[in-house]
Amino acid sequence: MSKLFSELRLRDSVFKNRIFLSPMCQYSSEDGLPTDWHLVHLGSRAVGGVSLVIVEATAVSPEGRISPFDSGMWSNRHAQAFRRITTFIKGQGAVPGIQLAHAGRKASTDVPWRGEQALAPDQGGWQPLAPSALPFSDPSPVPREMTKGDIDQAVSQFAAATRLALESGFEVVEIHMAHGYLIHEFLSPLSNQRRDEYGGDLGRRLHLPLRVAETVRQNWPGERPLFVRISCTDWVDGGWTLTESIEFCRRLKELGVDLIDCSSGGLVPYAKIPAGPGYQTPFAAEIRRQVNVPTGTVGLILQPLQAEHIVATGQADVVIIAREMLRDPYWALHAAQLLKADVPWPHQYLRVKPR
Repeated sequence: MSKLFSELRLRDSVFKNRIFLSPMCQYSSEDGLPTDWHLVHLGSRAVGGVSLVIVEATAVSPEGRISPFDSGMWSNRHAQAFRRITTFIKGQGAVPGIQLAHAGRKASTDVPWRGEQALAPDQGGWQPLAPSALPFSDPSPVPREMTKGDIDQAVSQFAAATRLALESGFEVVEIHMAHGYLIHEFLSPLSNQRRDEYGGDLGRRLHLPLRVAETVRQNWPGERPLFVRISCTDWVDGGWTLTESIEFCRRLKELGVDLIDCSSGGLVPYAKIPAGPGYQTPFAAEIRRQVNVPTGTVGLILQPLQAEHIVATGQADVVIIAREMLRDPYWALHAAQLLKADVPWPHQYLRVKPR
């Protein structure tokens, strides 16, 4: 029996296997609204056999977008626009999830295929917000340091986006606290140099992230799972560490977070990251062991046997796959064939199902 193709239950949600589609920005939204591209992109991965489809980093406010072309969730119009997508995903036997985010100082940039340059206001850009007035890189704009009123507003925006996600038909919410975006910026001493209750020692740097987690959990139904994606390390001396991540995850678990999505890096452009197949899986294994919370692992998970080994040996509860799913939307179905797991295929494709 393949462990990768065994069920996972979190609260009242049942995931038919341990393969999740990672949230990946498509830079194809219009005023934060999903387009036909999103329906096809996300829907095809649901058809392809994953158990959870997570929508890209979806901003809780217009200024929280990475680019003007990012997904958003700040009005009823956005909630209604996603319903077609969540309905289709559910119809394929997958669970629809959404990652709620705020880009912080990495906001107001152009799309990757045009170089991700900072956008001036006359180019459709805006001044980013951050815990401290420290730019992401030399060419990046200096963000405005958030006031306590700004912080309270951001927490309220996460709460409102959570309620809208429920109206949209999503069954899992993931809070983006990784990759150098706003909440990660509060966590790391490299980007958070505040002198109030939101900066300084670890307890103060945890203040905003824990407020967001608590308010999202309070606004999300008790029977539905809540995930958090974190960067387990900044890969830089003096930055955020795995030891701090473990303590943070203990606090998140106490607040009712059901799974930690374990990534790393993204805070500063000069980090030296030793990327290789499964290079972040040890973080998921250590948090799972020390905190006793389900974890997901991401990062160069390429082969079905690799994914099977990760889950079967208890290094993580799920694999969360990104780039391989771009190369092959039917990765999960092909993995089942290799691992000799008998899984349902779409009726429309049964004529080519291996026997």
